[in-house]
This record gives sequence, C-alpha cells and structure tokens, in this order.
Amino acid sequence: MALRTRVFAAILRRTATPVEEAKDYSKLRAERLKLQASAAGGLIFGRVDKAATVEEITVGAGSRALVHRPKGAIGPLPCVINFHGGGWVQGNPEQSAWLSSRVAVRNKAVVISPSYRLAPENVFPAGLHDCRDAVAWVVEHADELGINPERIAVMGDSAGGNLAAVVALLARDAGGPVLRAQVLIYPGVEMYDRWPSEDRNAEAPVLTSEGMRAFGRLYLGEQYGTEDFRASPIRASSHADLPKAFILTAEHDPLLDNGAHYRDALVADGVPVRYAEYGGAIHGFMSLPGVVPVSKRALDDIVDFLSTTL
Repeated sequence: MALRTRVFAAILRRTATPVEEAKDYSKLRAERLKLQASAAGGLIFGRVDKAATVEEITVGAGSRALVHRPKGAIGPLPCVINFHGGGWVQGNPEQSAWLSSRVAVRNKAVVISPSYRLAPENVFPAGLHDCRDAVAWVVEHADELGINPERIAVMGDSAGGNLAAVVALLARDAGGPVLRAQVLIYPGVEMYDRWPSEDRNAEAPVLTSEGMRAFGRLYLGEQYGTEDFRASPIRASSHADLPKAFILTAEHDPLLDNGAHYRDALVADGVPVRYAEYGGAIHGFMSLPGVVPVSKRALDDIVDFLSTTL
C-alpha cells in the first residue's frame, strides 16, 4: 500500500463517522459533498478532465444526472451510464467525475451519471428502480442526447456496481434495452454470505466489515434477509446472456471476494469476463485517484475494455 494511501487511511480513521454510528444521514452526505468541493477534496477525489464538458440534466422520474462528453464531439456517440457508490446510503454523481470525464474523453463517449434515491429514507428497491428507469430514459432520449442507443454500457462502483449488475440482469429479462458491456468496480453482489476477504480486511480503510454489514441493513430495511436477486445479483437463477463484463477488485477490500465470485458465476454461464485485482488498492480507489496511485492504471484498463466493447 502506497505511503499516501496509508496516510489517507489514518486520517480517515480519526475524522470520519462510521456509517454504523451515524444518526443523521443527511449531515453525513452534506459533509461528504463539502469535502469533495474543497481544495483538499480536489486533490483526493481528482478533478474533471479539462477536455470534457459537464452538464446537469434530469433523467427518469426526476433523478439529477451529470453528463460528461468530450469537447467538440459530434454524435451519435456511445454511452456509458455510471452509478455512484456509497453503500446505497451516501454518495453522489460528483464523486465519480474524475473517472466519468476521463472515460468520456478517452473513449469518445457520453458518460451519464444519475443520482438515485438513498437509504434509509428510501429502502430497496427504490434506488434500483431509479437506476433502471434512468437507463430506459436514456435510450428513449438517445437522439436529443446525441448517443447511439445500440452502443450502451453500464458501470458502477461498490453499491453502484451492485446496481449496474442488477440493471444488466433486469434488461436481459425484459428483452431490452440491449447493453454492450458492464463495468463492475469492486461490486457488492451478495448481502449475507461471509467470504475470506471480509475477514482479511475486516478493519480495512474506507470500508470495514462492520460498515459493509450496516450498509446492507440500511439499504434493505425490513426486507433484510430477502434472497431476491435484485439485492444480491449473484443469487440470480442464471447469468447467461448477460453483456461482457469487466470486474475490478482491490487487494485491501472486504468486498474483494464478491467480485471474484461474481466473475466465477458469469464465466460458468458463458459470459465473457475480464477480471483484475489491483495490488495496494483500497475500497473506493477509483474515486480516490489522488491517494491511490493504481487508480490511473485501472482507468487505462477500463478505457481499453470499453474501446473493444463499445
């Protein structure tokens, strides 16, 4: 683990409120957004690529979304719909701007990052429905967005990786929209089973085992215990006929085995999968390019994968 990553982790342990101890989730979200907007936040979370434009729009039934596109690009362009992480409880589209804007520029694509309703105020499946509806809305409004509706991928990190995986399953089951690819960045795909990486990284930076379990309970609320694949996509009866996947995991992450097991489930059902585990990386590293150096290599890998699938 790089020195800057260790320093960041030490500061985080002393200053951040663990989600399992939080009482005011709106305050938690506001503090996160304030940090992102600060000078220090720019160094930690990265900044928008200067070669990209950023526009805020409304998608679906009223979700706010950020649209990143390469300056001067002429459509129709491929589109990546990116769902942010944050344990279904916190997070926002802005935290993915470093990644989204660079994917847009380097893949000559439109990257749309929608918000979605957050728990515990809005429990499962409210946020999932927002994500599903956002994808449908994007396809329906392809012309005005300047995108090619036949060249669409979904992407997400952590809770967003869970949502992207489930959206891909729902699209397959509904017969559309057709997705070309799914990029699942340290996704949470199983709500209950405990795998070895969770024990190895029980007290890891950013996400602990206790925090991971707290997020799941907040997201599911009274439905905690459900075996619905829409909560745990690895529990789907079949993963056949899903779009090609790139699954990224981090060495120091309790969710590492979630990604590895989902890779195995997809491969077993004939889905082409690219998989990478990034040494020295912590959970959330694709939103932390300033403190986790390997995020830049992972960005290269995502761009390469999307260039071959979109």
